Amino acid sequence: MRTLAEILRQVQSVSTPKEIIIVDDGSTDGSAEWLKNLKEPGVTGLFHECNRGKGAAIRTALEKVTGELVIIQDADLEYSPQQYPQLLQPILEGHADVVYGSRFLGGPHRVLFFWHYAGNVFFTLLANIIYNINLSDMGTCYKVFRAESIRSLNLRSSRFGIEAEITAKVCKKKLRIYEVPISYYGRTYKDGKKLTWTAAFDYLGCLLKYRFMD
Repeated sequence: MRTLAEILRQVQSVSTPKEIIIVDDGSTDGSAEWLKNLKEPGVTGLFHECNRGKGAAIRTALEKVTGELVIIQDADLEYSPQQYPQLLQPILEGHADVVYGSRFLGGPHRVLFFWHYAGNVFFTLLANIIYNINLSDMGTCYKVFRAESIRSLNLRSSRFGIEAEITAKVCKKKLRIYEVPISYYGRTYKDGKKLTWTAAFDYLGCLLKYRFMD
């Protein structure tokens, strides 16, 4: 709740023309009430009656997208919208269908949890081996797509496995992937971070399942 107004302000401050779709995923901290009372042009609020997970929120938002490009933005302040121009550039120049913002290609980032880092390295390496690619950061929030590209993936995951499912299906469709370095302002669990070790099962299951299924 406490980061919503600020992240919305930051997204709105980016000069790129945009529509903003905010999904409240069954929150109980007052976020839904804040969003229902929000009267901002170009901002659409969508609501889940109960918590369904990040993947479900992304799928709900995609149903309302009308633009040509899609950027996924978490509601916390770990990723700065001021990086939108460099994320969009490879697609706008015609080089890419999908862009990943990598936290490990040289941008400044807060030093935090070793096991989170190790887990991301492991699953990124596993994706690289299974799908014969060379990503540096599969788990990044900042993923940018042509709208028709992400719709063609027919996403099914409801929780954090959505990150692995996206990567698996992007690779199987042989879409052009670019990575660009981004800054990362990570949070602690005290700050409200929600990613736990259980996400590892979602990642592993999706990487393996979608290697053999559509």
